[in-house]
Amino acid sequence: MIFDGIIVGGGHAGVEAALAMARLNKNTILVTGNLNKVASLPCNPSIGGPAKGIVVREIDALGGQMAKSADQGQIQIKMLNASKGPAVRALRAQIDKLKYPRIMLDVMKNTENLTLKEALVEKMIIEGNKVTGVQLSNGEVIYGKTVILTTGTYLNSNTLIGDEKKLSGPSGEPTTFGISKQLKELGFDVVRLKTGTPPRIAKDSVDYSKMVPQYGDEIHHTFSHDEKYYDENPQELCYLTHTSTVTHDLINLNLTKSAMYSGIVEGVGPRYCPSIEDKVVRFFDKDRHQVFIEPESVELDELYVQGLSTSLPRDVQEQMLRTVPGLENVRIVRYAYAIEYDAINPIQLFPTLETKRIENLFCAGQINGTSGYEEAAGQGLMAGINASLKISNKAPFILHRNEAYIGVLIDDLVTKGTVEPYRLLTSRAEHRLLLRHDNAELRLREYGYNIGIVGEDTYQSYLRKKEAFDSLFKYVNEFRVMPTEENNLYLKGRSSAPLFEAVYLADLLKRPEINKQDVLYFTQVTYNDDALEQLEIQVKYAGYIQKALREADKMLRLENKSIPNHIDYDLIKNISSESREKLIKIRPQTLGQASRISGVNPADISVLLVYLESGSFNHAI
Repeated sequence: MIFDGIIVGGGHAGVEAALAMARLNKNTILVTGNLNKVASLPCNPSIGGPAKGIVVREIDALGGQMAKSADQGQIQIKMLNASKGPAVRALRAQIDKLKYPRIMLDVMKNTENLTLKEALVEKMIIEGNKVTGVQLSNGEVIYGKTVILTTGTYLNSNTLIGDEKKLSGPSGEPTTFGISKQLKELGFDVVRLKTGTPPRIAKDSVDYSKMVPQYGDEIHHTFSHDEKYYDENPQELCYLTHTSTVTHDLINLNLTKSAMYSGIVEGVGPRYCPSIEDKVVRFFDKDRHQVFIEPESVELDELYVQGLSTSLPRDVQEQMLRTVPGLENVRIVRYAYAIEYDAINPIQLFPTLETKRIENLFCAGQINGTSGYEEAAGQGLMAGINASLKISNKAPFILHRNEAYIGVLIDDLVTKGTVEPYRLLTSRAEHRLLLRHDNAELRLREYGYNIGIVGEDTYQSYLRKKEAFDSLFKYVNEFRVMPTEENNLYLKGRSSAPLFEAVYLADLLKRPEINKQDVLYFTQVTYNDDALEQLEIQVKYAGYIQKALREADKMLRLENKSIPNHIDYDLIKNISSESREKLIKIRPQTLGQASRISGVNPADISVLLVYLESGSFNHAI
């Protein structure tokens, strides 16, 4: 049998890639070392957060699985930045680390066209410059039209605690060597990266009275646009405490014992998720750092100590934790460790996530230099979709930066590359007012349906919601609020100026003190809260949104100007040497992508545009 798609690795990228291909009616096999640990949460047992929470919504809108499973597996959920502008609002949930993989495994077992195999892949089968299958560690060969590598942090990985160095993946799972070795032999630029995880501690060894409780929201939230997946789980408490000057003194005293500072770590660590050693050294002016105590599962007597990621020796970890208020008598269940692993420089990928060197070979997740479950899942979904489209001889699916955070993520990777674990941030999106939590479905559901991954029932539900919103938007722009005594008395109670003439409700809603709930008072009609939230944002931020749309349109003109893959940049005169070198190395697919390459200046883009539009280019081809 020749499979349409072979997925190597069962993490968040692998799961989404496999489900996407299977849902697109492609005969798919997922190969992973331990099926009971698919979509595992080896680090923070949470999903979402700034930018990341919006990615989860986008995955759902496109027909992916993460949002639905997160809603079922959450044990605390809250909307971050709820009091701030809509561009930075995002959901974050604590996830039951035992329940979530079970949910995902059950989904995959009940998905048509998907075969699950528990095995380790030793190497890929390459014929010419095309991948045709994989060979397992037992010698078995599986043939496929496409292969998607989603190997996470398992490529040639080491775990490190103090001066201990162990060949291992996360949570003691076996590492793999063959694929990493083969990628180097094939000429791929392989980089060494590092990440880490904090200790886990026993629930009954914590003095919670010395900490500040962190509650979930009482409001009903879901990542998924389909609320039937919401699980009314009891909301578990998290707690906030801080390190102390004593903690920092202890770390400084033992700094040379840390794997990170002793010289045995080769990989580059994440800038935006540093170890506690890094925090103490880099932010030496701070006398304390936040530490969040978070539940890992309702079934486990185990807590995650967010903020104390470290590679210090076990005895120093014991001492360090006991300097934190509330942890004076703590028992460590699992010690913290650092992990280093191989990844590829992602500039070696097309925006479809297919590799430039080997045809039909796709990469997604941490193998592309990213960090985070959400970034991995988004890439996996896009790799699965594009592998399916290629098999069907259809045009690739590429999201622009103004359409989705997933588009920002992939464009950053394939255009700029990375030398450290890449983390998606709100600040990376220049069109973030357009990429909000509330409008993910409006932005992307149509794409998912047209590709074929979103089912008819889901799509019809979306159309009904869209119609309801359009009707509401039209209504508030036509409904006139009269200057009655009753209305003015209500406005006075809202600390808002009285009316002296009739005004449209939409204009009234533009007042900063008037919100979506006031719409219900004046209309006396019940509306869906999601529709009301979108209405409020669309009305209050109308000017800013229109400006953002105009800026996006300018960028799209460059994005729509394609660059042939085999263009000879040496034939183009008047381009700087640095730009020529970068353009040859990255081979951007559009003029827009070329403009975002570091070192390629606007003058060179103008020269390139003239060349593309000239008859000399056609002659050269």
